[in-house]
Amino acid sequence: SRQLGAYFGLVPRRDQSGERDPQLRITKAGDAFMRRLLVSAAQYILGPFGPDTALRRWGLAKAAGGKRAKRVAVVAVARKLAVMLHAMWSNGTLYEADGPPKLLATALEVV
Repeated sequence: SRQLGAYFGLVPRRDQSGERDPQLRITKAGDAFMRRLLVSAAQYILGPFGPDTALRRWGLAKAAGGKRAKRVAVVAVARKLAVMLHAMWSNGTLYEADGPPKLLATALEVV
């Protein structure tokens, strides 16, 4: 799950030279359409109509600090969303906005 950010190109490009190690723009590797969908979902989550969730609060805390911080936060939320979705699909859990995730089997029994 943790490698999905790199798979979709949602990690910063690196240019290491000597003692310098600046973080550049995202790598944009992988599927461009999926990256666009994840970034759009992240923009909605951080926007004015996004639901109040732990992910939104985490993203807004990262976005405090200016225009560049907002762009960095959108990509960070998109990456975290991709990792979270993959973990939910592989574990069979349901998303809970502020609570612990429920296993899909127990959630289906309740319904």
